[in-house]
Amino acid sequence: MSRSRNAVLLVAAVALLALAGCSGKEDKPDNPGGAIIRSSQDPNGLRGATLDRPYSMPAATLTDTDGNPFNLVTSTKKPVTLVFFGYTNCPDVCPTVMADVASALTKLDDQVQGQIQMLFITTDPARDTGPVIRKYLDRFDPAFVGLTGSLTSIKDIAQAVGVPVEGMQKLPSGGYEVGHGAQVIGFGKNDKANVLWLSNAAIGDLAHDFGKLVEDNR
Repeated sequence: MSRSRNAVLLVAAVALLALAGCSGKEDKPDNPGGAIIRSSQDPNGLRGATLDRPYSMPAATLTDTDGNPFNLVTSTKKPVTLVFFGYTNCPDVCPTVMADVASALTKLDDQVQGQIQMLFITTDPARDTGPVIRKYLDRFDPAFVGLTGSLTSIKDIAQAVGVPVEGMQKLPSGGYEVGHGAQVIGFGKNDKANVLWLSNAAIGDLAHDFGKLVEDNR
């Protein structure tokens, strides 16, 4: 089998894992820019899935949990920014990922933790008001930043960084769930992301990579 065929199959396999969402549904997400995702250990020492072609942080403005505008480029002041798309009514994947990220951060020295900013962007702005998101994130880490906005804007931002957001899927009970990619994306101080972690990433690997990103972005 050719190397190019292997690369295509690897992208598809990682993509299927990435769209865990909270619906239990799997599908292949968009991959803007055609970035090749490699799941083997990066030669620079990262354990997450690395990107041959980095994602750029969109220069978009959302609203934080205090009702203030938050620009994804100019308002992210720390050397390392982690981004996750999810929603507070998610029954399984979102709370697991948030808990894993919070746990990984506690394994780092306070000085290193202080160089990392975690952004939670809701995929369910109809229900996730600022106070709702704030209460939810405080369960994991009060330092996590929660953001909301119009669903159209959120989908555009997500698509730009390779995260599929399906929107509302009605349930027989009368409620709804929101299918979305469950990867955490790691950005450096240049607002570029070369690595992401799937929802099944080990806490030890997350902690290792978060620390490595801080070291690389001093």
